[in-house]
Amino acid sequence: MGAKNILMIAGDYGEDLETMVPFQALQMVGHTVHAVCPDKKEGDQCPTAVHDFVGDQTYKETPGHNFTLNFTFDDVKPEDYDALVLPGGRAPEYLRLNEGVIKMVRHFVEEDKPIAAICHGLQILAAVGGIEGKTLTAYPACGPEMKLTGANYKEVPPTEAVVDGNLVTSPAWPGHQKWLAEFLKVLGTEITHSD
Repeated sequence: MGAKNILMIAGDYGEDLETMVPFQALQMVGHTVHAVCPDKKEGDQCPTAVHDFVGDQTYKETPGHNFTLNFTFDDVKPEDYDALVLPGGRAPEYLRLNEGVIKMVRHFVEEDKPIAAICHGLQILAAVGGIEGKTLTAYPACGPEMKLTGANYKEVPPTEAVVDGNLVTSPAWPGHQKWLAEFLKVLGTEITHSD
């Protein structure tokens, strides 16, 4: 299978690694990734935040990078894309309130196109619906929302990924290696090594 067109929905204070790493890694293997944000256009930026555990009861949020969008939200036609990436962080809290985001994501759910969602990115899927009966994971604090949607929520270590058909999920950025590897399998991307 050839290169895919992938849509990534980013937002202000999305998690830095969960935005930057998939954006770069998917392009590195030859896919086209359009990163968009509501009310922003190509060349605009989204500030990101780094979430890390430093001994407190929950993660600490520190400034990340300014992530530059490479496509305009209002120009997106979901039918032109083969797959969707939903990063986590704080952005999904407000992105799931945007009717344009909901409409875009609903297309991928209803057409059963590949979706990679990580951490709080699953909040957007919960708002869209259509994940009833799907086996998935998310950041543990989102677990109750996943259960309320009727999803089969699995709590797994942050280094793991859960795959159900075309849906690939992970609790947090420590799972990038498995999450991205599983997403590439779903996309039909093969990476070969020569001796």
